[in-house]
Amino acid sequence: METFADYILSEENWIKKMEIMHYLKKKTGVFFDKSVIFKTYLAKLFLDNTEIGLDENTVLTACLLCNCKKVTDPQNLDKIKSYAKEGANYLSELGFSDRFCKICEEVNRYSGSFPREKESDVLELVDQFGAMLLDRPERIALKPDEALVLLEYRNLKDRNNVYLNQFKDFVNEMQEVLI
Repeated sequence: METFADYILSEENWIKKMEIMHYLKKKTGVFFDKSVIFKTYLAKLFLDNTEIGLDENTVLTACLLCNCKKVTDPQNLDKIKSYAKEGANYLSELGFSDRFCKICEEVNRYSGSFPREKESDVLELVDQFGAMLLDRPERIALKPDEALVLLEYRNLKDRNNVYLNQFKDFVNEMQEVLI
């Protein structure tokens, strides 16, 4: 019998994966909104414009699912610290491998998982950077150069993210193209 994990991972088209996520949200109430789509697109652009050698299907699927148990209340710090672990446990129930669940759990550093998967470093970058580029109830969106500074010198200060320098180069190159 095919699991949900088999179903979504076998779909190679990332747009169709988003349709699957839309229906999963309707059926189960998992977190899936425009921010997830934006961050997944950012991940796709990063993978398409760099040569880091990761499996695009795995990264994009993880990007769509890693926040499945995310909370929308920024005041609930306990939930903010536990949603990725809860999401990984949920994904395990849907048939995803331990490694895939670990990649999703490591979207943030709260689980303390070490060593980190390389795919997790991409998720961390697009999740944090993408969030800073979007308007929030408590603040307006940041400009990409401001977001990069905060990403490097606040969010990832004293943390090793193997793709940070490539991501900064990617963002700077994309800004040059758009300006």
